[in-house]
Order: sequence, then C-alpha cells, then structure tokens
Amino acid sequence: MNQLASFDIFMRTAFGVEPAARAGLQLRAMAVATSLRSHEEAQLGTAESKVLYVGSGATKLAACASGNREQIIAFHFGGDIFSVPADDLHCYSVCSLEPTHLLVFPARAFFDCASGDPRIARALLERQRTALHRCRDKAVALGQKSALERLAGFLLAMAERIGTGDGSEHILDLPMSRRDIADSLGLTSETVSRQLGALRKQGLIETCGRARIVVSDLKTLAHLSGHCRKSERTTTIDSDFDLDQCEQSQARLTKPQTGGHS
Repeated sequence: MNQLASFDIFMRTAFGVEPAARAGLQLRAMAVATSLRSHEEAQLGTAESKVLYVGSGATKLAACASGNREQIIAFHFGGDIFSVPADDLHCYSVCSLEPTHLLVFPARAFFDCASGDPRIARALLERQRTALHRCRDKAVALGQKSALERLAGFLLAMAERIGTGDGSEHILDLPMSRRDIADSLGLTSETVSRQLGALRKQGLIETCGRARIVVSDLKTLAHLSGHCRKSERTTTIDSDFDLDQCEQSQARLTKPQTGGHS
C-alpha cells in the first residue's frame, strides 16, 4: 500500500473527512509512511512524542525501566491510532508483530491541526475515552485479579477487537506470542499456558497451534474475567494454582500474634 492510498483511507475511515479538506492537506504534509517487517522496531526518535496510525498489521507498545526490564503497555491493530511519548520517566518502543504499515505524525502538530476540525477532534476524544477505559481495566487486572481472570479478560478484549466468526464462536488469530501475552498481563509464559489449558478443559476455548484460539462461550468467559458492575455481585473464581498467585495467597494468612499472652 503506497503512502497516498494509506493516508486517504486513514482520513476517511478514522475521521470521515476527505483527504482534500484543509485538515487533510495539513496532516498529509506531516505524515511519514513506515513499513515494518515482522518483529521490527519502528525508528521514531526519542526527543518528540509521536502519533501513529496502524494502516495494516499489528504492533506492541512497550515501556523500558532500569535494568532492561520491559513492560508491554498495549497491542494495536489495523485502524488503531495511538500516541508514543517522548523519553521521560521511561523510554518507549513500538515493535511490529507481523508485517505492518504505519503513518507517523509529530504529536504536537497533529493535535494542533486536529483541534481546528470538530470532526477530527470528536473522533480523537472518543478514541481517547476507549483507550482510558482499557487502561483502567488493565490496572484493575494487574492489581487485583488472578491469572485466570486476567487471561479471560484478555481473550474477551481480543474477541471484541480482532475476533471473527459467527455468533456461536469467535476465532482469534493472535499475532503476539505467549511470552508477549504473559508480559502484558504480568504473568509468566508457563502460567499463560496452564490457564489456557484450564479454559480448554472447561470447554470454553479450543487452541489450534500457538496462534489461533476459538472462543466458544463468551458469556462464561466474561464471568471468569472478574468484571463486576454496581448491580452485580460476583463470587470468587477458582483457577488452577500457579506461582503467580503465591504472594496473594500468602497475604491472606493470619499473621501470628506477638508480645504478651491475653
């Protein structure tokens, strides 16, 4: 896909704005098209924040902490728009999970241009609302949920974003590795494999190789994800024991009394 065709699709599908409109001409002038092979890092520079549009393919956005520790922040797929901060408290990287085509914009100029067109501004605000919702959901998962709940929630999100199939089952062709899934959820690869086995044993999913997962019961999967609305009260979900939950289990034990006797 050439840059011109990719940009025209971007303007029409993301914002409903013709590329020849004033905002379209301004954004085209600052857009840089980038094509990545599988597992290739995008060269974005570190001094300036960027806005990326995924024309096709899939990426992972990761933050790097000291000691070369990496945390996957989010996965993005065709049609997604996301921002990559300049280096600050952490450095960030964008890596393709499969052959990927990107449009890259300087963030400040992009948002200055977007603010002048109500259609673009409204579309970006809606996307930011969705992104914030996902961030909050992930914060709850990492802070409070078991391994099984985290994985169930991840599969639900993937079914919504990239799932195909009819109403009875959803087919997920996941471009990320089990290790990437584990890193994103704060688990180990072994734990992810065990929990996939538990879901398969319950008849909720089928696995075909290491990339395809067929979800046959979204309703039960949603229950296992630990989501809870104000009008609902959920019971504790038992999952296969794994090492990632040892500290949580240990914290529930009653601490021994010290000092004098009563």
